[in-house]
Amino acid sequence: MSMTPSPVRIVLMATSHPGNIGAVARAMKNMGLQSLHLVQPREFPHPEAVARAAGADDILANAVVHSTMKTAIADCGLVVGTSARQRHIPFDPVEPRECARLVIDRAHEGNAVALVFGSERTGLTNTELALCNMLVTIPTSDEYSSLNIAMAVQIIAYELRLAMRNQPVLVEQVEPLATQDELELFYQHLQSLLAGTGFRDHTSNGHLMSRVRRLFNRAQVDRNEIRILRGILSALQQQRVSDRAGEV
Repeated sequence: MSMTPSPVRIVLMATSHPGNIGAVARAMKNMGLQSLHLVQPREFPHPEAVARAAGADDILANAVVHSTMKTAIADCGLVVGTSARQRHIPFDPVEPRECARLVIDRAHEGNAVALVFGSERTGLTNTELALCNMLVTIPTSDEYSSLNIAMAVQIIAYELRLAMRNQPVLVEQVEPLATQDELELFYQHLQSLLAGTGFRDHTSNGHLMSRVRRLFNRAQVDRNEIRILRGILSALQQQRVSDRAGEV
């Protein structure tokens, strides 16, 4: 059976060992995944990556290298972070099987989806997790929970393959999710409007926009909804300009 998950990409953050990149490429090809994105890999391309890919050279050849996570996920409607543990960001993590069903559903609806894996030593940082819509964790033994990055990718990719096998062929016609670029423009628009009103950040740690981002990441707004929100902000800005003109 041929799997066509082109909307689904694997994103590796700051991978330190080129062999791990090759092993991830092999795991991806085993399960029919094709799109690999690398953010600031320490060494790539590299002969060790090719050796560990064991025939998945095409995945490496087509890999896209980025300088930031934001550019790697810019056109994605759903961004899934992977983590062995939760930090201070209050996600409700899902397990791989539930995550895979959601990812495949969103991909069939026409959305690009990113599955983001952190560096081998530290995993995803809080800043990187803040750019994600949801978090997936792999249940492991309490006594030993360490997973090599390629093992983690293999588990998630396997669940995606199972979910894809049970997915109807027809794509449901729904409004695509807002991309990360579109959301970023909304956040900038909102910040600009708030700054002009003198609105003060009363959060306990001054992280108002972080909380706003977290809210919209959970909501997974679609493109029509984000256009409505931008329209509301524009109307408020225009009204404020009119009010100022009337005061002169």
